[in-house]
Amino acid sequence: MSTTSKKTPSKTAKLQKDTTVAKKTASNSSTTISSASLHQALQEQFGFDSFKGNQEAIIKTLLAGKDTFVIKPTGGGKSLCYQLPAIISEGVAIIISPLIALMKNQVDLVRSYSSKDDVAHFLNSTLTKKEIREVHDDLLSGRTKMLYVAPETLTKQENLEFFSDLKLSFFAVDEAHCISEWGHDFRPEYRRLREMMTQINPDIPVIALTATATPKVQSDIIKNLGLKEPDIFISSFNRPNLYYEIQPKIKKDQTIKNIVRFIVSMKGKSGIIYTLNRKTTEELADMLMANGIKAVAYHAGLDSKLRAERQDLFLNEDVQVIVATIAFGMGIDKPDIRFVIHYNIPKSIENYYQETGRAGRDGLEGKCILYYSHKDVSKLEHLMRDKPLSEREVGAQLISETVAYSESGVCRRKILMSYFGEEYTEKNCGQCDNCLHPKEQVEAKDNVVKVLKAIKALDERFASDYTVNIIIGRLTPNITMYRHEGLAEFGIGNDHPDHYWNSLIRQMLLEGLLSKDIEDYGVLKITKNGEAFAKKPKSFKIVLNNLYEEANADDDEGAEAATGAAADEKLFEMLKELRQKEAKRKSLPPFVIFLETSLQDMATLYPTTLEELEKCSGVSKGKAIRYGKPFIELVARYVEENNIVRPDDFVMKSVVNKSGNKVYIIQQTDKKIPLEVIAKNKGWRMDEMLEEMETIAASGTKLNLDYAIAEMLDDNEQEEIIEYFKGCETSSLQVALDELSEFNFNWEQLKIMRIKFLALYGM
Repeated sequence: MSTTSKKTPSKTAKLQKDTTVAKKTASNSSTTISSASLHQALQEQFGFDSFKGNQEAIIKTLLAGKDTFVIKPTGGGKSLCYQLPAIISEGVAIIISPLIALMKNQVDLVRSYSSKDDVAHFLNSTLTKKEIREVHDDLLSGRTKMLYVAPETLTKQENLEFFSDLKLSFFAVDEAHCISEWGHDFRPEYRRLREMMTQINPDIPVIALTATATPKVQSDIIKNLGLKEPDIFISSFNRPNLYYEIQPKIKKDQTIKNIVRFIVSMKGKSGIIYTLNRKTTEELADMLMANGIKAVAYHAGLDSKLRAERQDLFLNEDVQVIVATIAFGMGIDKPDIRFVIHYNIPKSIENYYQETGRAGRDGLEGKCILYYSHKDVSKLEHLMRDKPLSEREVGAQLISETVAYSESGVCRRKILMSYFGEEYTEKNCGQCDNCLHPKEQVEAKDNVVKVLKAIKALDERFASDYTVNIIIGRLTPNITMYRHEGLAEFGIGNDHPDHYWNSLIRQMLLEGLLSKDIEDYGVLKITKNGEAFAKKPKSFKIVLNNLYEEANADDDEGAEAATGAAADEKLFEMLKELRQKEAKRKSLPPFVIFLETSLQDMATLYPTTLEELEKCSGVSKGKAIRYGKPFIELVARYVEENNIVRPDDFVMKSVVNKSGNKVYIIQQTDKKIPLEVIAKNKGWRMDEMLEEMETIAASGTKLNLDYAIAEMLDDNEQEEIIEYFKGCETSSLQVALDELSEFNFNWEQLKIMRIKFLALYGM
């Protein structure tokens, strides 16, 4: 079967796991290598005995000089697909990575497998002129096999000229979804990569890699990178070691209490909490610290130096939890993150999959907990209000799909894999809340028929939202424009709310009765199975959403996620402590020294020589030489002191502290700094800052906001509002807006006047 960049996304979506597409030859640069030689190189360079999934096929394709497109979920071993061929090829591979902050981390990891530091470098704006000269010298000498660069680095003419004179092996475009406007992390600078690569060397192959790409994004990547008849490798999106769970978020205090209890139960294991805004990251991090959990906040409002410091604290395991906006995480190579918590619903399933994918990258335990509320959904929708119509429509569709995932009673894994075009055939994954605690099912055969009739009546030209409005009989301007209120199917399902029909449509999609048109985003189509069902209906049971009723359920965390275990837990803990000490001594993240799986092998196999250490998973000869001595010495002492009989053969087995904000606000308002500037400097929205100010004023501290109020309201208007507050019987600003509607005041004006009122008449 062959494909080109013209392949339709819908066909691409049908490619199954570990599938190689395209058998055509391309490119002038090629190397043939036997499987035996490749396996030997894998063992020598990285200490692994076998490839994971389709890694070997990918590497052979790239070495043959062919453009290659790799979609391999987080933890699936994408990096090795370009690292190994770079090491064994003549010349240097240029690896394009989107985040400067992560390049050092990636280079350190590559160097940890080698006995030579010059095997890999990064080149970006953080380097001094002296450091840049050293990198250039290593590149010109041929010692460097991998060069990590940011897209911006390629745009500089002096770099283009320098790279053009080098002997290059190939280009690798990591996080390739950044090139697509349909991807979850679009970067405009990625659009120029094809132009830059052509200018440097148009004859070497390109490998594009990403962890998440819907069929539409796949098509966009191939087109914009100009991949020439690429071989496409799509690995399974299933992460069997991850446990997925949705928890209702009813009361803030109870939710935070549940999160603290959960993290304490994880006994010092590393985790990430994702939130929607900067303020919440700070509040949650403070709350965790108050409860004895080492945590820091991470968001785009912090300066780059502080962000880098906090990232290093997390990577070096000096803090257990990082509470972050989505500014954190892309490309993070920490393999032993044991949990990912979403405090707010993500913007899309693709975001959710990418972020949860940072858990359990080593194949061991990974728990993914999402806290869901309709209020958070409304916040996401509110954030899109100022965007162009087309963006709002796409954003609304993405949010509705995430809502459907959250509210569904179907296997979480089945939904996720279906989203990326892969079918999950197991009836029970055993690793999600819905499979471990099945909810009550109800018969929906007749309602399935109603949905099919409605879609048929609409000529299969509309998306879910429009179809549901037809079914429940909701008159909208669009329905009136198309005169669809006259359809016989208009209102046939008004005995159920819209969320019931949305849930039913989602389950019909999962069961293959419906499909969504990829090019015409979100339009519902009836499949052959759906046509057959309409002719001969049969039982179709669905799960009703009980998410809100579960708010008062017990606090059990669900079943334990799959986890690996060392045979000797005491030795394993000693090895972890040694790894921590060595990491601090060398100023490296612990996992750069040895992976947790390597430590488990050591605690199982008791290696006492460097040669034996090399036989542990993930330990190359270079790694053993560089880091192994103190570990084998520890094992040897432990074996002797505990009379261990070693195996003859190695068998691979709240309180939030707001005083800082308070002082800052008082100082800034005393200096009569404009409110917009105060908010911007702290990364607050105006409404967030006014809430903070009101809290300060309510506590008895007077804020002098007259300078700001004078720009918003004249004296008569101020007097009118003050008089209203003197006599009002409610604290609701919405009521105030309604009762003062004749004056056309807005929320901010009333809020700031209430702060003044507190200063004048409060405690």
